[in-house]
Amino acid sequence: METLFEQINQDIKSAMLARDKVTLEALRGIKKEFLEAKTAKGGDGTLHDDQALKVLQKMLKQRKESAQIYTEQNRPDLAEGELAEAAVIERYLPAPMTDAELETVLRAIIAQVGATGPQDMGKVMGTATKQLAGKADGRAISDKVKALLK
Repeated sequence: METLFEQINQDIKSAMLARDKVTLEALRGIKKEFLEAKTAKGGDGTLHDDQALKVLQKMLKQRKESAQIYTEQNRPDLAEGELAEAAVIERYLPAPMTDAELETVLRAIIAQVGATGPQDMGKVMGTATKQLAGKADGRAISDKVKALLK
């Protein structure tokens, strides 16, 4: 099975052949971030898919935040570019969990760690963020855990 890094390289070639500038720019940005993560201090010189997913999530969050700022500053042209890149990045991320799926998983985690109230939020969040990496946004997990531990 090919890794995300290899998939991005293949898609860069396809985007070049198709002369798709927006996709090509986004994919080159992803590749740059992957290479930086691969050669980061303390790494083993390889980029595993779980690490690649974290990089993609970070990039997606940055694009969405930038688009929001551009929109607030009345720069729809720049916001549109950021959102187009965000759409390309989203293609490589797994589909996000629905609210109901997230609640079901979190209830199981709460039972697993034996959490009884808000004081146990740290235990639940530690387990939840590891299990749900790439599947749910950290803020969504946190909000749902708070609501469930009341």
